[in-house]
Amino acid sequence: MSEVDDTLSMELREIEAVATESDDILVSVDFSGVNFKDTMVAAPKSRVRRVASLVGGVDAAGTVVDSNDHSLPVGTRVAVHGGALGVARDGGFAQFIYSPIRYVTPLPDSVTTRIAMIIGTAGFTAMESLLALEDHGLEKGSEVLVTGATGGVGSQAVAFLAATGYRPVASTGSPSESPWLLERGAVRVIGRDDVADNPGRVLASETWAGAIDCVGGETLAHILRSLRYGAAVAASGLVASAELATTVFPFITRSVALLGIDSVEASMATRARVWSALGAITSRIDFEGLLDREVQLEELTSALHDVRDGKTRGRILVNPTPG
Repeated sequence: MSEVDDTLSMELREIEAVATESDDILVSVDFSGVNFKDTMVAAPKSRVRRVASLVGGVDAAGTVVDSNDHSLPVGTRVAVHGGALGVARDGGFAQFIYSPIRYVTPLPDSVTTRIAMIIGTAGFTAMESLLALEDHGLEKGSEVLVTGATGGVGSQAVAFLAATGYRPVASTGSPSESPWLLERGAVRVIGRDDVADNPGRVLASETWAGAIDCVGGETLAHILRSLRYGAAVAASGLVASAELATTVFPFITRSVALLGIDSVEASMATRARVWSALGAITSRIDFEGLLDREVQLEELTSALHDVRDGKTRGRILVNPTPG
């Protein structure tokens, strides 16, 4: 994609993959995925994209084909995501990608490169959120709210919570998708306006033992006022809004916590922990059921529009191999 005079164009063409850092590793890409962040990068006058022209795609999975690092030898199956990939340097919507070692993680034996990109940045964020809630003290069997439940992060959060002994409650603005969410493991499905009661009061009823939120804005504010005493919400998104209008009351009278989740600059230790946790539950998840569809590079423009407009359920997988 490239932008000239505030006009953005997207085209499929051949370019040479070029290393930009001394520790760059070359990966042959099997699959990538379409993330909401990719839609922001692909927007005209984007505040996320930091260069005028680049190959998009903030994540990819494949096999190392050139490496000077003994911990990632040629032939290693890896996930690649984070940092400037697909934002300020060429990303995963290609057959090859160069990446600094800090954004490359070996995959567990149980995770194929296809599954890795059905998971993608969205699923990584969902598992990172779940681990953060567990670190905060979330107890097995608890009801956990998941907002934006038909999206990439939300749908995988529902599946991961169900697979690890929790009772996910899915919140969505698409009630017609309730059967699909129940199949993913939700114990029940609620509307966007059902997150909290007592709208005229500072605090709502204590309802949620924990929450995973990728919506932000007013939804996140309602979650904070309806968490149980000592509970936490793991927040990773701003699909609705980046603004948060709330009070200090949930924090000082119910001791709730707002846990920020960042997958972009997650440490190598965090990446290894999250992918290990994902590998441990692979056999319990129907990952193909979390797939909206698979597309090739020629179909990326329409896929980006569908993700931007909230017309998907689950992930869109990108196969860069010509059909």
